[in-house]
Amino acid sequence: MKMFSKISFFMALFFFFSGFFISAQEIITAERYLEIVSEHYANIRDYEAQVIIRSGTAPEMAGNLSYLDPFFMRIDFTNPAEQVMVFNGETLTIYLPDLRATLNQTVPPARRLSTVGASMASAQGLQLLRRGYVAAFLVGPEPVPLDERDREPVIKLRLTRRLSSEGFREIILSINPQTQIIRRIEGRTIADALVRFDFLNVRTNVGIPEQRFAYNPPPTANLYNNFLFRDVD
Repeated sequence: MKMFSKISFFMALFFFFSGFFISAQEIITAERYLEIVSEHYANIRDYEAQVIIRSGTAPEMAGNLSYLDPFFMRIDFTNPAEQVMVFNGETLTIYLPDLRATLNQTVPPARRLSTVGASMASAQGLQLLRRGYVAAFLVGPEPVPLDERDREPVIKLRLTRRLSSEGFREIILSINPQTQIIRRIEGRTIADALVRFDFLNVRTNVGIPEQRFAYNPPPTANLYNNFLFRDVD
């Protein structure tokens, strides 16, 4: 009788803890997982990465990205070679060597995150995504391959916009489950164009100085100001 009672006790104990862990897994919803990733990025002051950018049918671009919280960003492109895009917190500058042109845009605070798409991979960018989009697991909470050619395991979130004013009607975030670092961002615009950012070899909190975002384009380049918009309020 005592043996039966002990067996019953341990079976109940086993099922209790099994049920507890199952329940613990179930409460990690997509919204909560996005919050966890956002909290992780809140502890990242800066990072370096290789970035590959694809936009519609345009040629693929690649370069070395530097990010410093909260808004500093720079990409020194390797493809196209010598092209530079840098945002110093107030002004977006793009140097196009093939056109010998420098594009400058003063960016008001309300537009700073939307101007440079890669800034979604930041604490501020993720906070805005959580406000403007509804998160769901694309497949489920378990890691899946990044794509058919790259079997790297990631957790995929599908973000659908809450309001029609959001620039992307859908965003797919692919997140490394071990590091909680965004591996890929895919956004589908209102015009159904696909924009994709791949982040490779991400190195966080390396001590990037603000001076890295002070960029002086070649003096022989033609200068074009306010090429995106004119309002600076």
